[in-house]
Amino acid sequence: MSPIYLYSLISMGGIAALLAAGLGYASHHFQVEQDPRVGKVEDVLPGANCGACGYAGCEAFAEAVVNGEAPVGGCPVGGDNVSTDIADIMGKDSESSDKVIAELICGGGIKETKKEGKYRGIQTCKAAHQVNGGEKVCQYSCLGFGDCESVCPFDAIEMGENGLPIINPDKCTGCGKCIEECPRNILLLAPYEAKTHIRCSSHNTGKVVRKTCEVGCIACGLCAKACPVDAIEIKDNLAVIDYDKCTGCGKCSEVCPTGTIDFDGQIIEKVEINDNCVGCTLCAKACPVDAIEGELKVQHEIIQDKCIQCGKCYEACNVSAVDLFYKENQ
Repeated sequence: MSPIYLYSLISMGGIAALLAAGLGYASHHFQVEQDPRVGKVEDVLPGANCGACGYAGCEAFAEAVVNGEAPVGGCPVGGDNVSTDIADIMGKDSESSDKVIAELICGGGIKETKKEGKYRGIQTCKAAHQVNGGEKVCQYSCLGFGDCESVCPFDAIEMGENGLPIINPDKCTGCGKCIEECPRNILLLAPYEAKTHIRCSSHNTGKVVRKTCEVGCIACGLCAKACPVDAIEIKDNLAVIDYDKCTGCGKCSEVCPTGTIDFDGQIIEKVEINDNCVGCTLCAKACPVDAIEGELKVQHEIIQDKCIQCGKCYEACNVSAVDLFYKENQ
């Protein structure tokens, strides 16, 4: 071997050794100690790295929790069980995370919407949206190519026969990826417990809606008038529901002339308090319209003229003292 090559190898090896020693010294003396609780929190997380918590992934969320920047109940995927585990690690009280899921605000599938022309382009919602909005006349309707289904990391969405996504509420984690992917903005996050949803997002006038979709909102305002707690209002030719106010009574769905409002429940006709009542006042506190009266430890009574038949008193009662009578032929 030529001496020049030998010297070169020796010098390069020496330089490499010096650099390695320097890096080793720096890593030892300048390393940032990580709180061991970060690893413990990350271990109890689902590991989906879905971003539903608002952070880049589970590790980032764990660091935020330990640093006091995120709540222990901030993982919607893990739910209350994970919240309890994290609370134990952090030495805090558990915070119940109210589950939210994706909801479709469009009921105009293949059968209900008017079409024009034939779209033959790339079979994705984003592509169709850019090419004259696909085949459907309504520019607010679901395009039906399943971009939301393909992006869902939990297999919570599948496309139905009518060309609309069907969301499995038990699989959905509320991560919001489908919402970000939808070019029509017709998906939103709603409370898991919500029974009432307005399946339309069109801001067209009622006259235009009638010509394009059989189940579109025509902004007649009947739902807003029927709502006993002012949870619905008409905004820019569209009925909008406030989930925080809604009691799930279903009265809006009864009066909707186009079937735009989807109510997943039973309409209550009458509510009564029976002799099991111990006067605990829980029902009165739960009533959103103060329709229950009675003194402590004395059987309560419902003021029928004020009662909105929402069933909140029934949910609050723990001694089976509230009877619900449902409407027949629903």
